[in-house]
Amino acid sequence: MKLFISPGACSLSPHIVLQESGLSFEIEKVNLKTQLTETGAAFTEINPKAYVPALLLDSGELLTEGPAIVQYLADLAPEKNLAPAHGTLARYQLQAWLNYVSTELHKSFVPFFHHGSDDWKAEGKENLETRYAYVNQHLATQPYLMGENFSVADAYLFTVTRWLRVSKLDLATWPHLAAFQTRMTERPAVQAALTAEGLRS
Repeated sequence: MKLFISPGACSLSPHIVLQESGLSFEIEKVNLKTQLTETGAAFTEINPKAYVPALLLDSGELLTEGPAIVQYLADLAPEKNLAPAHGTLARYQLQAWLNYVSTELHKSFVPFFHHGSDDWKAEGKENLETRYAYVNQHLATQPYLMGENFSVADAYLFTVTRWLRVSKLDLATWPHLAAFQTRMTERPAVQAALTAEGLRS
């Protein structure tokens, strides 16, 4: 398998999951401005959506969209317990968290990355404050989103929360979330992904 990434982007989430899974994989970086991969390939010919993450399977098929990719990877390594079993309520709760991070957190950062207007940024900041307050409260009684154990939803939350600096919001506002970020950073798989993407000094 090959995961196409842009360092620090949302593709960090499946990259972390791959590191956690123990599966064999390679990564290829994409310059999202030029739409060229680090080997010189035209990324839009690989993924017409023109954004990361994109997972090229050994069969030649392409899987896109982070929440789908991380669940696929979790199911390839069931012994790692990265996602609850299909058909269980816990699996739907995991999907609920993946959707929350995607639509309520990830999308609220868009105006900060795409030169949004001051009004749009203010709206995004307000949304983030409200949504992160909810996450912080949830993490007050458990170390991870799904309870005592890491899941693929945590990789996604960790990834987007790293972007807080662009919104000028202070992580310290949410102590339980801050503790979660520290906890995640200490995981060997997270450290390996950050190192591979050049995000650690």
